[in-house]
Amino acid sequence: LVPLELQKDEAEDTQSETFMPPSLEDPELNINHPYYDVARHGIIQLAGDDNSGRKVITFSCCRMPPSYQLNHTRLLEYLKYTLDQYVENDYTVVYFHYGLKSLNKPSLKWLQTAYKEFDRKYKKNLKALYVVHPTNFIKILWNIFKPLISHKFGKKVTYLNYLSDLREHLKYDQLNIPPEVIRHDESLRGKQKGKLPPVVKVPPPRPPLPTQQFGVSLQYIKDKNKGELIPPVMKETISYLKRKGLRVEGLFRRSASIQTIKDVQKLYNQGKSVNFDDYHDIHVPAVILKTFLRELPQPLLTFECYDHILGITSVESSLRVTRCKQILQGLPEHNYVVLKYLICFLHMVSQESLYNRMTASSLACVFGFNLIWPSKGTASLSALVPLNLFTELLIDFYTNIFTSPTVPGEILP
Repeated sequence: LVPLELQKDEAEDTQSETFMPPSLEDPELNINHPYYDVARHGIIQLAGDDNSGRKVITFSCCRMPPSYQLNHTRLLEYLKYTLDQYVENDYTVVYFHYGLKSLNKPSLKWLQTAYKEFDRKYKKNLKALYVVHPTNFIKILWNIFKPLISHKFGKKVTYLNYLSDLREHLKYDQLNIPPEVIRHDESLRGKQKGKLPPVVKVPPPRPPLPTQQFGVSLQYIKDKNKGELIPPVMKETISYLKRKGLRVEGLFRRSASIQTIKDVQKLYNQGKSVNFDDYHDIHVPAVILKTFLRELPQPLLTFECYDHILGITSVESSLRVTRCKQILQGLPEHNYVVLKYLICFLHMVSQESLYNRMTASSLACVFGFNLIWPSKGTASLSALVPLNLFTELLIDFYTNIFTSPTVPGEILP
C-alpha cells in the first residue's frame, strides 16, 4: 500500500513537468571546497535569522539533481558538515518540499539512515522545522517514521501550505527561495480560488519615530540622540550583559521568546525605558543586541567592505591582522567607533570563555552575519568561512587592530 501511495503522489507531482537539473547557485563557491560536488547545486543555504534571532538553514528539493548525478551519502555528510557550524546555537530549518520527484528522491533506507545520523547533538538546538508545501508523500513518510520520532521532536515540526505562512515565523525577505518554489506557490493559490489571488494593498511605510532604534541608520539615531555616537539600545544591552552575563554559559547561543523581543523592541522604539531584570532571562538583552545589528539598513561593516572581507582567506596568515586594519580604514568614522565599542565587549566575553564557553570563534559564528551581509540577497554558505574568520580576528586581536593611528574613512587599497 505504501509504495503505491508514494507512486501516486509522485505522479501528481510530475504531471506536465519536465525535470531540469538545477544550475550552479553560488559564484563564490571555491572548487577546493571539501563538498564542492554537492554544494555547487545550492540545495542547502544559509538564510539569515528567524524572529528569535536564530540562524535559518534552508533545504530546497527542487535543486536536487537526478539521483544518478548526486551521491546521497555525500549529501548527508554535507548537511551534517553545514549544521556542525550551528548546532551549538539554537537554529531553524526550512524545508522546501516542492521539486522532490521520482528522479531525485532518496530511498527510504537513506531517509532512515539520515534520521539516525542526526543524533541528540543536532536535534537538541533545532528549535523549529518548517515543511513548506507538504504533500501526501510527507504525510505517509511521517507515519512510517513515527515509531522513531520522539514526541518532543515532533512538536518542532510545522507544516506550511503557502510561502506567506513563513512571514509570521521568519524574516521572509532574507530567504533565498528558488523561483520554481515561488511559481508553484502562486499556482497553488490560483487553484485554491480558481483564479489569481487578489493584489494585496500594502500601506505606505510610516516615517520612523524620533525615538526609533530598530530599522533606522546609525546617523538617524545619532541625530535624534544629541549627537551620541553609540545607540542607546547598544549601550544599555552591552552594559547589562557586562554586569550580569559575562560568565553565563552559552551567552548569545540561545534564543528568547519572540513576543518578548517584539515587546522590548517596541519599548525602545517608543523611547520608553527597559529594565532587563523584569524579564528574568539574560538571553533577552543578548538577542536584542543581535537583532539591532541585523536590522540596520546597512550592516555595521558596510556593503563596501563585503568583497574585501571575503578575500581575507586568501591573505597569508601572518598578514591577516594587518589586512583587517586596512579594511577597517574604509569604514565611516561613526561605524568604526560603534564597531570598536561592540568588539571591545565581545573581546571581554571571549576572555571569560572558561566560564561562558564563548571563544572568539564561537562569537564569530554568532555575530559574523550580523555585522556584514551582501547588498543583494543573503550571504551564501561559502561566504561563511571568510566572514567568520574576519570577525574572529577582530575579537581575538582587538587591542592590536583597533589601535591604528590612521583615520577611518580612508579609501581601501
